[in-house]
Amino acid sequence: TPLALLNAPASGRMAIGESLTNILCADIQSLGDIKLSANWMVAAGYGTEDDKLYKTVEAVAMTLCPELGICIPVGKDSMSMRTVWEQEGESRSNTAPLSLVISAFAPLKDIRGTLTPQLKTNAGDTQLVLIDLGRGKNRLGGSALGQVFRTLEGTAPDLDAASDMLGLFSLLKAARSEGLLLAYHDRADGGLLTTVVEMAFAGRCGVTLDLASAAPIEALFSEELGVVVQIRSAHRGRFNELANEAGLGDCTHTIATVETNDTGRENPRLTVLSRGETLYSESLSSLQRTWAETSYHMQKLRDNSDCAQEEYDLLLDSKDPGLNAALSFDVNDDIAAPYIATGVCPKVAVLREQGVNGQVEMAAAFDRAGFEAIDVHMTDLLQGRRSLNEFSTLVTCGGFSYGDVLGAGGGWAKTILFNEALRTQFEAFFANPNTLSLGVCNGCQMLSHLADLIPGARHWPSFERNRSEQFEGRLSLVRIEDSNSAFMHDMQGSRFAIAVAHGEGRASFASTVDAEAFAASNMAAMRYVDARGEKTMLYPSNPNGASDAIAGISSEDGRVTLMMPHPERVFRASQNSWHPEDWKEDAPSMRLFRNARRWHG
Repeated sequence: TPLALLNAPASGRMAIGESLTNILCADIQSLGDIKLSANWMVAAGYGTEDDKLYKTVEAVAMTLCPELGICIPVGKDSMSMRTVWEQEGESRSNTAPLSLVISAFAPLKDIRGTLTPQLKTNAGDTQLVLIDLGRGKNRLGGSALGQVFRTLEGTAPDLDAASDMLGLFSLLKAARSEGLLLAYHDRADGGLLTTVVEMAFAGRCGVTLDLASAAPIEALFSEELGVVVQIRSAHRGRFNELANEAGLGDCTHTIATVETNDTGRENPRLTVLSRGETLYSESLSSLQRTWAETSYHMQKLRDNSDCAQEEYDLLLDSKDPGLNAALSFDVNDDIAAPYIATGVCPKVAVLREQGVNGQVEMAAAFDRAGFEAIDVHMTDLLQGRRSLNEFSTLVTCGGFSYGDVLGAGGGWAKTILFNEALRTQFEAFFANPNTLSLGVCNGCQMLSHLADLIPGARHWPSFERNRSEQFEGRLSLVRIEDSNSAFMHDMQGSRFAIAVAHGEGRASFASTVDAEAFAASNMAAMRYVDARGEKTMLYPSNPNGASDAIAGISSEDGRVTLMMPHPERVFRASQNSWHPEDWKEDAPSMRLFRNARRWHG
């Protein structure tokens, strides 16, 4: 948007260009597969804004998009971006600049081909290569640097030739098909320094950025279009050949080297070289604290201030390994296959209530494990269309039952507790030794309210509002504990990441007696742990402040298991935003559902 104050048509071309360099991290088969949504905002009728709007629409809709073979099938506009008011007898006004906000979307043949900014440190000798669509102009107008110094001086960056974007797509597609690309980050939002630093944060590794003879300020902070990719040094020659074929041979520059796992540096650093001399050097932990400082101060005011401090201080640990996995089983082993081969599919009731939204993923996970998943709404039970007697397994799903306005699944549970027929039906199901039950998130909260109906659940905790005082949606590391849970058989000691999404997930005991009795009975099935595998009370590793870091519980005989995390959202490797490279089709969460199938025999 600031670019429109300098060059309105350039701002439109840059909006489209940046949306494309962002989405090209995905394995898109054809540039024409990409569709754009355009949101135009302008103070129509004011000054020269109408002329700017006309010229920008002409630049992107009549010239750039046809040259790229991309269409804009949908969009919206806000044509009144000017406010006028009277204050102390004087007329005042505020006018927003012309803005074009572009959202790009495209179908993918396989989401697993998507590249991320995470630098690979186990790939040997690697380097970062800048593909510079600005062709060395390094125009600073409208940049974040200019905003920091409150100036709009300079020339706006631009996509000077559509052929360069076509060449970029061709180069990336060819390099991807040959397996040359290890990591990817677009440059236009923040400039080269921001791009490289964020890649270093994601990879938790040191980087040496060499500007050679380029002017440092312009090279580091201009927000020209372009991308930075990580490749193996041995592949640089082949990458050059592909760049030449795409017409971008003079736009590709080796800009940095990446530390590998065997460098032994305990505190990785970003070092910037210029003309062979060190221009700047700082530890990543210090840089990341600076990067996160504004968010930290906002979070400290808005959320629980202790949680904000704990998360901010975590950045001081330069040895923190980050997300990782350590499994006591083979994630690629389908233990349910012999049981599926019999053709017998136990019926699982995928139970939901008004506001629940996790039933489809839950059914998919049970189906993959060899169950026959059947959608059951609470009204089906209330009106007699279905009965729990039909099923050998029950799962209560996550979501926002009654919009959570009745508190942590409490409203859902009261539908059962205050209806004699339903209460009897659920009590009989839980007492049946041939049944299994699973409660996830909102379903976990709900079943915890039914503890009086469940054998061996006397000392269970309740689930209260998160310590952070906010809804928590993230990947959290958990450790499977030594319990009788049928869903976690032979998984003890395993550590892996799992999705959490809740506002009321803090396990809390009614009394010290309950807490001690619970601990003595080994009913803690899953705990939140830090990156070193130790249970923790610190935020965000413990996302809700759960007592004794409890993430999941089981009944004494293991037939009923409750957990706040969502195994159904990450049961396939491709559903995980991060996972080890040796995970093929399945993620560790899939083992929970296959254990249930094996339990039924």
